[in-house]
Amino acid sequence: MPLRITSAPVSGIKKRKATTTTRPRASPFASHARSKPSARGKSEGGEDGGSMSDSEPLPDIGNSQYLSESVKLDGVMQAMRHVKEAIFEDLPERRAGMNSTRIAELLNARKSLPPLVSVAHLHTVLQAPTQVEREIVSLVQSGQMKRLIVPGRGNGAAGLGDCLVMASDLRELVQMSSDLEQHSKDRFLSILDQMSNTSAIPSLAFSREESAALVRAGFLVTASSLSKEAVNLTSLRTYSTQVDDTKHDSVQSRAPAFFLSLPSTGPYLRLLSAARSHLLALLKQSKYHEAPLTLLRDRWDGAVESNRSFSVAKRIRGEFSGVLPGRTKKWKEFNGMAFRWILEEALGAGLVEIFDTGSVGPGVRCL
Repeated sequence: MPLRITSAPVSGIKKRKATTTTRPRASPFASHARSKPSARGKSEGGEDGGSMSDSEPLPDIGNSQYLSESVKLDGVMQAMRHVKEAIFEDLPERRAGMNSTRIAELLNARKSLPPLVSVAHLHTVLQAPTQVEREIVSLVQSGQMKRLIVPGRGNGAAGLGDCLVMASDLRELVQMSSDLEQHSKDRFLSILDQMSNTSAIPSLAFSREESAALVRAGFLVTASSLSKEAVNLTSLRTYSTQVDDTKHDSVQSRAPAFFLSLPSTGPYLRLLSAARSHLLALLKQSKYHEAPLTLLRDRWDGAVESNRSFSVAKRIRGEFSGVLPGRTKKWKEFNGMAFRWILEEALGAGLVEIFDTGSVGPGVRCL
């Protein structure tokens, strides 16, 4: 008898129904609390992988030489050129948030600033106080450099009034000035060459017309506008009334009626003061007024979009990859001032200190 194969179900074998669904196996991590990636990013490490938690102070294992070791400079003149060139960053490749008008304003604002360098900044990048001061005195006496004292801008290292300018830069500014006649330029430069070791200029060095023109051009500032010097001149006048007319004329001829200045010195000092204050405000956002240097840099830059691979991929997909540069305070108010430059300035002024943490790289602390 032939075997008959039918489609009838075989005894003991059952087909699974198509509607039956299988439950996934429970994950061993299902009972753990979940948190959003953004929440973890605020408390976990950055690029260096260390912890950036603000719940406790950063470990301090001693002073950091990060700034002085990363740039090697030889002498005051080389340091001055470095500081002048490093104040601003190059314009970002993607200038979204800055139209052509804003870019022109930014470049003009940069160009208008005087070629000044604070003495405090030089001490930061050279790390040799005694040697730096000796070299400054030597350069001033030899006429290669001028030291400008701007009273009323604070005293000591934190003050903004102790600045230096190369004699070559000063001469170029004078020659390029459109507010002075050529004979006034020549006479002014001749007087400066004769008075290489001081920024105070006697009242009789120029005629009244020449003095007025130099003040309008920004190369001289009157002593009457300087509170401390005004007190000294008042005492000098009181003393001069007690002597005869000959001595009176002699003393008045030596009285410093003017002080050397540069055009746009006021805007430069205001920009520097505002940048210092902003850096301290960013640092004080942390509980203990200290933060890893990498975190402080991100705050200064304003969390702008970067050229890292994940940021570029987001831009290609049309997703948000950071704040547009033109909308950050760094570019809107400080014309793209470099983070390292303002950090060096604040460090030299004694406003902050840098220390090694041993875990998250250099740390920065308010003083």
